[in-house]
Amino acid sequence: MKTTKRIATVSLIILLGLIAYGFFRTDKSTTALPTLQGGKPSQEGSSVVDQSSLNTARHFVQMQTSAEELPLAQEALRLGDREMDLAFAAGVREAQEHPLTLSAEAKESQTRLQEAESSLDRDNERVAQLTSALAKATGAKADKLDDQLQQAKVQADLDQDEVDNAKQELALAGGDTQGRIEELMKEHEAASRIADSTTVNAASMPDVRGLVQRYLQWSQLHNKKLELRQASQEAEKAAALFTTKRDTLESNIKTRKQEGAAGSGPAPRAGASFTTSARDTSPEFVRAMKRRSALVKDLTNLNERVEDQNRLAATYGKWIEVVAARQRSVIHDGLFGAAVIVFILLIGIFFDSLLKRLLKKVRLDQRQADTLRAVISTGLQIIALGLILLVIFGPPTQLGTFLGLAGAGLTVALKDFIVSFFGWFVLMGKNGIRIGDWVEINGVTGEVAELGMFHTVLLETGNWTDSGHPTGRRVTFTNNFAIEGHYFNFSTAGQWLWDELTLVLGSSQNPYPIVEAIQKTVQEATAESANQAEQEWQHAAHSREMRALSAAPAINVKPVSGGVEIAVRYITRANERYQMRSKLYQAAMNLISKKDAKEAVSLSEKQDPKPA
Repeated sequence: MKTTKRIATVSLIILLGLIAYGFFRTDKSTTALPTLQGGKPSQEGSSVVDQSSLNTARHFVQMQTSAEELPLAQEALRLGDREMDLAFAAGVREAQEHPLTLSAEAKESQTRLQEAESSLDRDNERVAQLTSALAKATGAKADKLDDQLQQAKVQADLDQDEVDNAKQELALAGGDTQGRIEELMKEHEAASRIADSTTVNAASMPDVRGLVQRYLQWSQLHNKKLELRQASQEAEKAAALFTTKRDTLESNIKTRKQEGAAGSGPAPRAGASFTTSARDTSPEFVRAMKRRSALVKDLTNLNERVEDQNRLAATYGKWIEVVAARQRSVIHDGLFGAAVIVFILLIGIFFDSLLKRLLKKVRLDQRQADTLRAVISTGLQIIALGLILLVIFGPPTQLGTFLGLAGAGLTVALKDFIVSFFGWFVLMGKNGIRIGDWVEINGVTGEVAELGMFHTVLLETGNWTDSGHPTGRRVTFTNNFAIEGHYFNFSTAGQWLWDELTLVLGSSQNPYPIVEAIQKTVQEATAESANQAEQEWQHAAHSREMRALSAAPAINVKPVSGGVEIAVRYITRANERYQMRSKLYQAAMNLISKKDAKEAVSLSEKQDPKPA
């Protein structure tokens, strides 16, 4: 056992050293948190334009954000909103500059639309003319113009329906460039409203206690760090993709510069403003200038998107460092809790060994020493277990509710002990029992040897009809019998009880002289006991009938088969019952023997008379 304790102690000390090392390595002072300036919120996206950067930023800022993460979250949200604006701007220019190639169905719908719009224009012009003429006409001519005006309006409504139908068909066929642009603008407005309404969830961090809660917090931070790392990688991939597009576009611009330089002199640089002389106003030159201007805008857009994606990747990288620092802080606190548990175990081992040494020095019975050591060890183990559970799970938040539930549970679990404790007060009362009393509890009789707060111990003596000698067994009862059951005890301090002895005389013997002699002997032997018993009974009784009871011995004679039975009933102390009974039996046998001897002498004298 000593070897096991030594091994456990050494192991715990080594573990405590490892925890101390980890505690030092995860100290907050060793972690330098990155800082960042600026930031404003924004978010959200839709289906036509890629808004993944904004959606990712919104996902992170809606998580619980600490004060250290707040500037990074705001910066990520601002960059995501800016990337969304650039993406929509690029989408609008793409729709304007590169309309979709019309299919045969789309061309047919476009032709219908043009014809319907021409008819609608003519109808609107006719309605305007008739309205002007009607204002100047009178009489029958005015009525005629009014009828023509109503017909023209009806026709204009029909042509308007035709225009709407043709536009819808053209949009479904993918040839409505203006409709695509309008859809992009509406989508951008909706995304901007959502982004403007998004705020960072900068809630204060909850006070985490207990190893279990710290592990859960560490797990959440670990998952968040993985998501941030994935977002950073996606931003880097997007930056690489936009960089490739930018390089390709720069190459195209250079090629166009060279072609322009060969035909009409030097061309402007990429990013510079395009100017022209008054004579360079041919339609082909104007279209070329517009194409070059569009390319420069696309190039500027790509440069900005590359920069935004790189900054997003850097922001997420710094965010990862902040989350990792919080993880180290959580591990630091967890190691402190583990160190407390190891310290509690070491203290428990130390006190257990100290208790052994102290009990060896104290002069106590071996059983008492073992019992005391077991009680103290159990108490220390319960206290240590409670402290360890507090370290593992933390103190309960609803202390009142917890104490109420714990109290109810303990009341049910410890009902017998609680009832026994209150039963001890009952037994210590006026109608209770004392050490040395002869009692009967749950059918077991004996002398009270111990009377504790929870248990009563009897030295068993058997029932009242046997000799009353101790059996050598100690019977222990919980004190709940005083409340839930019943027990028997003597009503007087002398513990008086009636006992009885029985004698049988042969039919040839005269019982009356023997009865008188026995009665005299019993009276002499029990006179003092009977007097004390009567006094105690009168003091304990509350009714006149009980006070009139006599403790004088009584003899009953009745015929039986083969002779006469003499029953002698007398008072005696419970613990002197056996000795009194033996004494009276011996006296009775002496009387009977003497009587038989006298009768034998008398009979022999009658049979053999002496000579005169």
